[in-house]
Amino acid sequence: MYRVFGRSFSSFAIPSIKQLFAKSKTKETVTIKGWVKSLRKMKGITFLDISDGSTDIKLQVVANKSLQLENLTTGSSVTVVGSMDRNPKGQLEVTADDIDISGKCILEEGYPFAPRKTYTPEYVRQYLHLRSRTNKFASMLRIRDGVTQAIHAHLHDEGYINIHTPILTSNDCEGAGEVFNIQPESQNIQRAMARENVPLTESYFNGKVFLTVSGQLHLEAMAHGLSKVYTLGPVFRAENSRSRLHLAEFYMLELETAFVDKLEDLMSCIEKLIQNVTILVLHKYQTDFKQAQIGDLDFAWTQKQFPVITHDYALEVLKQNGRNLNDDCNFTKEDEIFLVKHCGNVPTFVINWPKDQKPFYMKECKTEKGKVAALDLLAPNVGEIVGGSLREDDYYLLQEKLPTEKLQWYLELRKFGGVPTAGFGLGFERYLQLLLGITNIKDTIPFPRWPHNCSL
Repeated sequence: MYRVFGRSFSSFAIPSIKQLFAKSKTKETVTIKGWVKSLRKMKGITFLDISDGSTDIKLQVVANKSLQLENLTTGSSVTVVGSMDRNPKGQLEVTADDIDISGKCILEEGYPFAPRKTYTPEYVRQYLHLRSRTNKFASMLRIRDGVTQAIHAHLHDEGYINIHTPILTSNDCEGAGEVFNIQPESQNIQRAMARENVPLTESYFNGKVFLTVSGQLHLEAMAHGLSKVYTLGPVFRAENSRSRLHLAEFYMLELETAFVDKLEDLMSCIEKLIQNVTILVLHKYQTDFKQAQIGDLDFAWTQKQFPVITHDYALEVLKQNGRNLNDDCNFTKEDEIFLVKHCGNVPTFVINWPKDQKPFYMKECKTEKGKVAALDLLAPNVGEIVGGSLREDDYYLLQEKLPTEKLQWYLELRKFGGVPTAGFGLGFERYLQLLLGITNIKDTIPFPRWPHNCSL
């Protein structure tokens, strides 16, 4: 314990189990706070495996029967004080001098996870508030955190500035209408904020406001003053889908760069980001990957250049392999995965998409009529994980395509010192599916939301 300005900070001074394993010093008194993952009673001695969530490696605690641990069970939270040393096998362990039960785990009242037993993702998903107690999901969460840190580090090294784009917005960026409307719950507030010629449900903001589907348009505004910007945050889609592929709330990495007028430059940026982050996280979280991965995954693609094919070529490949597609058809998830396998099971860029399949802000190709300079990056076993494009920088062409007068500010970016820009969005949870082989996207996020499900 130590004191600063009369306050005690003993709990924050206690090293985590991960930090203890990183230390070379032994034969010292340590304090551990965590949960009992397993408990083995021998004659006169009890062995406890303790985890505090900082690492997938459990710390073994040896407790003499004199400590009287009759009420201790798996799942209980404990504070252990004891001497840390190496056992005859060379492994770190703690011989307990004192064990205090911080919180009992009453197994007979329905604790859902037994030690050394595995459960299906569907079963674990029933207990969102307890999922972090399972080894596999805890490892996934540590990897998720590692990916987040690696993305920020990579983009900062590349000169990008992190922007906190708004969650409440008057823009429906994608134009698909899959938005959640925002209004006060209290009708008293609605009436108090009432304005002439404004519906009562829109009175708070004097118009319709939504949960964001993308921070892209706001990022473009920032890129017109800061050049290289990105955001990583939640976005929302009101899709009527309960499939393993969709969430109502998920995270997107979105990036915008000014003074870019070639799709090749954007693809290079995406490839470098994904490969560098993947290599870093694979190296740093090796033991967590062994715990969290589903099946054996091949990451040879981290050392290969991503193939690039046109939408027309992709369409022809699918038709030649039995898919009955019209030229304006969207690809299914199965189509996307087939195309990746066709290209050597390496993440594959599909470029130059039909104009009618993409949003208004994408720049039309100069050499291909009816096409836009857009890309999708398709990944093994997952399908699309990135969508991006050059942005239309021609004031008059954009003026013709602008879907609403509310976006006049977006048009003005092209009038006041406008520059060519490009950007993309990467589905964070889909990237985690790629890394870990996770089939259901609901198992890549702490608290998934989907139609008819928003528990907790």
